[in-house]
Amino acid sequence: MRPLGALATDRRGVTAIEFALLAPVFFMFLIGLLDMGQSIYGQVVLDGAVAKAARSSSLETANTAAADAEVATLVGKVLPGAQIASKRESYYDFGDVGRPEKWNDANNDGTCSNGEVYVDENGNGQWDSDIGVSGNGGANDVVVYTVTATYDPLFKVPFIPQLWSARKLTASTITKNQPFANQDGYGSNSGTCP
Repeated sequence: MRPLGALATDRRGVTAIEFALLAPVFFMFLIGLLDMGQSIYGQVVLDGAVAKAARSSSLETANTAAADAEVATLVGKVLPGAQIASKRESYYDFGDVGRPEKWNDANNDGTCSNGEVYVDENGNGQWDSDIGVSGNGGANDVVVYTVTATYDPLFKVPFIPQLWSARKLTASTITKNQPFANQDGYGSNSGTCP
């Protein structure tokens, strides 16, 4: 048996103890880095796929279902099992993106209310805070194309289960459809706000 003083100066096994203390921190950092890398790469692929799909959807022979399917295919290679949801809003011009329908805001509250008169520019029979019409629009229309990818991370960070939940990535782009025909104008019917 060795004296107690000799055990205090013995350096054998120190490397194993240091590894046991540092390995969990290192592996947690490594998995977190891989998770972040997948998310960043997924965002880049999603951005590129959305831009490509928007360009092909702006042509006269546009097939929006095929464009959406191509986005899902490209994103699925990086984010396996991702659920893809797409939305298109069309506008007459770039200046109309996100603007409300015209109305007489008599009480200056920023919403159409209390019998104020509005112009039903998008023809849906009600006042809208965003004049956009759902869909790919027609000739020369401006289209805002937004895609959201919801996926479960491949690399789950150990000991932090709240980081295991589904993640969402969103990409959006604006294009103008090809001028293959005359562009439809806005409606001019009027209505009264409730």
